[in-house]
Amino acid sequence: MTLASLPSPTTSVWHVGPLPLRAYALCILAGVLVAVWVSDRRLRARGGPPGLIVDVAVWAVPFGIVGARIYHVITSPDRYFGADGDLTNAFKIWEGGLGVWGSIAGGAVGAWIACRRAGLPLRILADVVAPGIVLAQAVGRLGNWFNNELYGRETDLPWGLRVHAMGSDGRSLGELPGTYHPTFLYEALWCIGVAVVLIVAERKWRLGRGRVFALYVMGYTLGRAWIEHLRIDEAQIIFGLRLNEWTALVCFIGALIWFVTHRGAPELLAVEEDGRLRVLDPDAPEPDPAGGDEDGAAPMASAEETETDRKPQGDEPADEAEASAERAEGADSASGKRD
Repeated sequence: MTLASLPSPTTSVWHVGPLPLRAYALCILAGVLVAVWVSDRRLRARGGPPGLIVDVAVWAVPFGIVGARIYHVITSPDRYFGADGDLTNAFKIWEGGLGVWGSIAGGAVGAWIACRRAGLPLRILADVVAPGIVLAQAVGRLGNWFNNELYGRETDLPWGLRVHAMGSDGRSLGELPGTYHPTFLYEALWCIGVAVVLIVAERKWRLGRGRVFALYVMGYTLGRAWIEHLRIDEAQIIFGLRLNEWTALVCFIGALIWFVTHRGAPELLAVEEDGRLRVLDPDAPEPDPAGGDEDGAAPMASAEETETDRKPQGDEPADEAEASAERAEGADSASGKRD
C-alpha cells in the first residue's frame, strides 16, 4: 500500500485563442534561456564580449533540436517506420521525443559553425557552456512530467509518481494503476548536482582545455547509466543493454580519455580593436609596465652611466682647479717683484 505519492499534470497544452501553448515546448525554451544566461555570464568573465553566446545559440539551438529528434526517431523506429509506423509523426516534436545525445551532437555542429564565424576556439566555448547545458537538461526534463512520459517501473516509495494516459490533445484519459519511479525527476536532480560539481571543480583545480566539458559528459553519463535501468519505455536492446546505455558508455570512455590526456588552466579572451578575439595564455607571465626584462626586473644601468649621473653638471675636474690655483700664485709673485 502506498502512503504517499507525487501527482502528475492532467493537461500538457493550453490555448491562447487559436495558439496552443505546449508545456513540453515551454520547458525546452526555459532550459535554453537558462543555458544562455549562465553561459553568457561565464564567457564575459573570461573576457568575451557580451552577446556572443546569443549568436552561438542562434546556430546551436536549431541544430540541437534537429539532432535530438533524429536520434529519437532512429532509436525508436517502431512509431515511424514499418507497417504500423507513420513517418509524419517524426515532425510532431510537441508530443515529446528528443534524444539528449542527438541534441549534444547537433548542437556541437551548430556551435562549431558559430565559433568559426566569431574566431572563438570550440574548446573554450565547450568549457563555458557545460554548466549551462546540464542545467538546461534539468529544466527540460520537466516537460516529460507534463507529458506523463519517461517514467520508471512501479514502486511503493513515498515519492512514487501517479501517471495518466494522455490523449493526442494533451488531456488526461485516466490515471494508470500503481505508482512509478519519477525517472525524469531523478535525472533533473542529478543534472543540478553535476552543474554544481563542474563549477566547484573548475575553480578548485583550474580545469581548462575542454576538461570541464569532458567532466560534464562523464558526470551525466554516470547518472544515465543507473536511471536507464529504471525506465520501462520501449527501447532497442543490444547484448542485454538499452541503446542509450551503450551510447552513455561510449561517451564516458571518450570523455575520460580527453580529460586524462589534456592539461591546462582556463583560457582567457581579449577583444582586439577590430573586434576579433584573441586567446590569452593563462600560464604566461604578465608583462612589466615599467619595461622590465624577461624575468620581470628593471634594466640595470652600467657603472659608467651611474658614475656619470652622480657627477654634478658643470663642475671642473680636480686637475684643472689645481692648475688655476698655481697660475694665480705665479701672477702674485710676479706682481711683487715689479713693485
